[in-house]
Amino acid sequence: MHHANHFYGHAHVLARYCGLDDGHPPRINGYVQHGWNIGDGLAPGHPYAERTPSLLWSEQTRRRAWSVGRRNVVVTGAPFAYLLDLRRDDPPPAAREGTIWYPFHGWEGQHVKGDHKELIARIRDTEPGPVTVCLYWHEYGMRRVRRLYENAGFRVICHGYRGHWWRDTDPLFLDKQLTELRRHARVASNRLTSAIFYGIAAGCEPAVYGDPMILAKEDPTFGGTARIRRQWPQLHGESVDLPTAVGIARAELGTDHRCTPAELRELLGWAHPAGGTS
Repeated sequence: MHHANHFYGHAHVLARYCGLDDGHPPRINGYVQHGWNIGDGLAPGHPYAERTPSLLWSEQTRRRAWSVGRRNVVVTGAPFAYLLDLRRDDPPPAAREGTIWYPFHGWEGQHVKGDHKELIARIRDTEPGPVTVCLYWHEYGMRRVRRLYENAGFRVICHGYRGHWWRDTDPLFLDKQLTELRRHARVASNRLTSAIFYGIAAGCEPAVYGDPMILAKEDPTFGGTARIRRQWPQLHGESVDLPTAVGIARAELGTDHRCTPAELRELLGWAHPAGGTS
């Protein structure tokens, strides 16, 4: 079905949870929401077959999808929520230390404009311990941008390539991200994004501060960064109330809507897989 189902290894995580071969996940009957957003769960500009089921992270997203005319939508929870369940018995890290910082990123079709030097200065002034900067593959491949963070003395990493059109997907993307998050005491970014919610769910204290930067041709349909700051003010700032953040992250990731393996196999069309890629 939709190639975005493979982004970040989502189909692979879901197949593993369902007890199936995660090396070659079966075809998914529907569109799996591939990132946190403030719209209907679908990525703007991605091709979408009418009446295809939308498999969304949260009840809030389902209501927004319904309000704009989407039908055949169901809440399944985020793939990351299933990964947390799969790895619930992992041995705890020896000690959490420092901050993992996710600068807002672009992708193949849209570039980010902003002052990385100014952001680096803000990070230095704010973070109390060692900093790991996790660049998205797009910026990590830009030597000029990567060197700015390396020369600032930060540890610079990348979780891997998201994938595109069923090619070059790193099926362990989310696993690498969870492992890194559990090493750190804090998770931070200059925009409220999936990584912040993942970090909260993984036990990090969150922070959202700094210039949110500008994404070229950013779609303003659902209100953009201004709406995000209005609707989730509790998650913005250098210090955030952790219990409040945990409750919000649980709702946005749809943790309480997580299905059993048998239920998920039915919803994804995997109860009687016919083969093929998702």
